[in-house]
Amino acid sequence: MEAAAEVGIEVLVLDRPNPNAHVIDGPILNPDFKSFIGMHAIPVCHGMTIGEYALMINGEGWLEKGLSCDLRIISCKEYTHSTRYFLPVKPSPNLPNYTSVILYPSLCFFEGTSVSVGRGTDNPFQVYGHPKLRGDGTFFTPEPRKEAPTPKLKGIRCNAYSFNDNDTENYICSAQLNLNSILEAHEVLGEDLFSRPNFFDLLAGSDNLRKQISEGKNEAQIRELWHDGLQEFKKTRSKYLLYP
Repeated sequence: MEAAAEVGIEVLVLDRPNPNAHVIDGPILNPDFKSFIGMHAIPVCHGMTIGEYALMINGEGWLEKGLSCDLRIISCKEYTHSTRYFLPVKPSPNLPNYTSVILYPSLCFFEGTSVSVGRGTDNPFQVYGHPKLRGDGTFFTPEPRKEAPTPKLKGIRCNAYSFNDNDTENYICSAQLNLNSILEAHEVLGEDLFSRPNFFDLLAGSDNLRKQISEGKNEAQIRELWHDGLQEFKKTRSKYLLYP
């Protein structure tokens, strides 16, 4: 959009469903933690399609140098934000199915920790584990493979928590990020959980979440600190929605 705006070329977005479009949740990005992971002041789960998000970027003046893009969205037919959408093609080598896509926003925080999310197994982003966690009676051992050549905890047997269809349905119905998993992991691992604190902060959009977990805050206390930012974001988001 920025490149096109600089030379006056129209951008045409063929919109597509967002499998997590029913979820608006998480901390809002602090501009001091802007990166390729997170560029704008939106929550982890923004609940928009890529077309709606493009409209927001343009409308809120978020392009560099205050540019505005000549933008046109070709919208989806018969789509709503509550429509279940099963991706016909894997969006990433480590997001192989619907369950992984639904769980990804919550489990992705573990990427900045010492805990594995199953890269190097048959079930990436459908399990998480570590040798010191209690687990639910299941295990996995990450091993190199094409989609994960150097997986975390390679060759180490991990006590695991695995997710089934009922868990996925609960995530969908709650329309929220799940914080229980990472809070429970911190209870066991303490500060050893945060093996990559800078990366964790980029994933969370600031260092607030990591500090709150370290301070022993519970889920309700953490969510309370998200509340005002999410309410303000929802007002902004409503201006750019293309679907009910």
